Amino acid sequence: MPNRRASVAIAATLLALALAGCDSGTRAESATATGPSVIVPGRPGEANRTLSAQDAAGQRAEDDTPNAADVAYARMMIVHHAQALEMTGLAPKQAESADVKRLALRISAAQGPEIEAMKGWLEEHGKAETAEEHDHATMPGMATGAQLKELRAAHGKAFDTLFLTLMITHHEGAITMATEVKAQGNNLRIEEMADDVVAQQTSEIARMQDMR
Repeated sequence: MPNRRASVAIAATLLALALAGCDSGTRAESATATGPSVIVPGRPGEANRTLSAQDAAGQRAEDDTPNAADVAYARMMIVHHAQALEMTGLAPKQAESADVKRLALRISAAQGPEIEAMKGWLEEHGKAETAEEHDHATMPGMATGAQLKELRAAHGKAFDTLFLTLMITHHEGAITMATEVKAQGNNLRIEEMADDVVAQQTSEIARMQDMR
């Protein structure tokens, strides 16, 4: 008789634990399904929408149609990178430091293909390469005409110092633009390119700061 009572007690305990586990799992699933809401920007002319985190993730996976932020980023970054190539193109003849020359070569080797990738992306999506209404001088990190003129006239250590100063600012501007499109854009390919910009140029900024 005692053995039977012990068996019944053990069975009851196991059943209670199983029910508690099911209840815990149900609560966890419910919490996931009713997680924090997400504001999803609407397309041009449409209002923003509020979705659950789960629905927003599912929708992003299904639809990464480029929005205005994606297109603007590609257009602006083509111009932004082009100025970087103009600056790095001066280094072989005007820089004194071998490290500066190598850095300039590394920057041009990375940003040249990125320009072509963004041009290809715009073409793929039927978008013009430039937008007439945009003022490129307002882009973060862009060197002014006067600064470029000074860089073209500089040689030796003076060139190295000015080049590093301007390029650090230029890279910081590119990171700002990439961060903004990651928050505002919708296209996965643009997000991937922005991630590459952030990773590559953050590393290069640290390297340039050590060279100053």
